Amino acid sequence: MTANATRKHELDTNMLAKRLRRQVGQAIVDYQMIQDGDRIMVCLSGGKDSYTLLCLLRQLQAKAPVRFELVAVHLDQKQPDYDATILPDYLRSIDMPFQILEQDTYRVVKRVVPEGKTLCGLCSRLRRGALYNFAEREGFNKIALGHHRDDMVETLFLNMFYQSALKSMPPKLLSDDGKHVVIRPLAYCKETDIADYAQQQAFPIMPCNLCGSQETLQRKAIKQMLCDWERQQPGRIENVFRAMTTVLPSQLADRALFDFAALGGRSSHRLSPDGWLFGDAGDDCAVENAAA
Repeated sequence: MTANATRKHELDTNMLAKRLRRQVGQAIVDYQMIQDGDRIMVCLSGGKDSYTLLCLLRQLQAKAPVRFELVAVHLDQKQPDYDATILPDYLRSIDMPFQILEQDTYRVVKRVVPEGKTLCGLCSRLRRGALYNFAEREGFNKIALGHHRDDMVETLFLNMFYQSALKSMPPKLLSDDGKHVVIRPLAYCKETDIADYAQQQAFPIMPCNLCGSQETLQRKAIKQMLCDWERQQPGRIENVFRAMTTVLPSQLADRALFDFAALGGRSSHRLSPDGWLFGDAGDDCAVENAAA
């Protein structure tokens, strides 16, 4: 590599790192993800996303105006060909506090899920349960996950296409049991940027061998659709993500979210499910056809 090429590579590397730090910092500020005194459990799967998350949070921790604690936590699920030395060796090399949990979810998943069916759903639930229980037991008040912008957009379409629901992964949420605050500091980061950064940093990536891939066929199809869209019209994924941050309830159709019934109607009448207008009690004109 020539001197000019080396300088350009270093410049590009620095620009990428700065962009990711800026995006993570902005997401933390926008959604108030981290406060002074937080004990944050950073879930480390061994993939590019969680490595990047941990690395960027450590960089921000060193300069943040508030003090917070980070502990990397990894769940050894006893999957085939799992190398139990990779993560501990790496985390010790960067002087990172960590905990390795052990739970044989692999055997459970293989026993319960019928042959040929996707394993990801049950695997994720078991993993989440183990991590949440550990967080509660050890007194962590925040759980940081490595989901990024593309994960959030993909999940939006997955829920639309297969669950008939307009929902995704929020940057910050309270768990169903009300015990855990989950944060996603990579919410503003593109997957391609994260992949480039992980390669530059030479993270020791640990692939999932439970089912050959961590992605369901449905998510793969959505990912391919979005890739095709982005190739045809660059910036489309970013536009979809921005739409998720600019929701106009009155322009959708959720009656629980917006009071459509109060718009332009007569206060003394209501519309029944069968399409007829019924007057108030005692009204002489008891019934009139809504279509008339």
